[in-house]
Amino acid sequence: MNFLTIGHRGVMGVEPENTLRSFVAAQQAGLDLIELDLHLSKDGALVVMHDTDVDRTTDGSGPISEKTLPELRALDAGRGERVPVFEEVLDAVHTPLQAEIKDVTAARALAEVMRARDLTGRVEVSSFHDEAVAEIARLVPGVRTALVASRYGPDVVDRAVAVGAATVCLNIRRLTLETVEHARASGLRIIGWVVNSQPQLRLVRALELDGATTDYPDIKRTGRFTA
Repeated sequence: MNFLTIGHRGVMGVEPENTLRSFVAAQQAGLDLIELDLHLSKDGALVVMHDTDVDRTTDGSGPISEKTLPELRALDAGRGERVPVFEEVLDAVHTPLQAEIKDVTAARALAEVMRARDLTGRVEVSSFHDEAVAEIARLVPGVRTALVASRYGPDVVDRAVAVGAATVCLNIRRLTLETVEHARASGLRIIGWVVNSQPQLRLVRALELDGATTDYPDIKRTGRFTA
């Protein structure tokens, strides 16, 4: 099985995260998937940003949910980049996407776009929240889903199976062989995050994970030769 390299918010180690510039750079680097984060603006746009507020990644302040899309567009998201919406990313790159949603409301908005643009073959949907994974699966038959976890035990596998996820995306700092073996026995794909160094890459290859989420494009190149 090919080892997948997933660009974390594009290539956030070298470009402003969750911007079109970052996504295009990830595609040019040959990463297999591009991961991004979705929130809803005040007027219902699927905005690409990780945090619930704009403070860390733009020159503005305040919650995304309290700003309209035009207000978000006025912000600088780094190096002159503007805050993109999901549909713009779909048009800017052709690399498959892994879209992380934060709640059930975002799941419903994303489901509308996925059905309208027939994205089940191109977009995998991930979330830390079991109910969001279950909701997108209910609304978009055939969608590929992933359960993400930072603090977890082997029970994360049972949670993923319960909501129909095919993949678990797991923080490598807490990853154990027990969890890996449980996931394998349950038929799940396993992605490790965030893999930004050679020791981390050697770990995920030694555990025979299916892929790694990384901030840096050179993991794609070195991942081919690391075992």
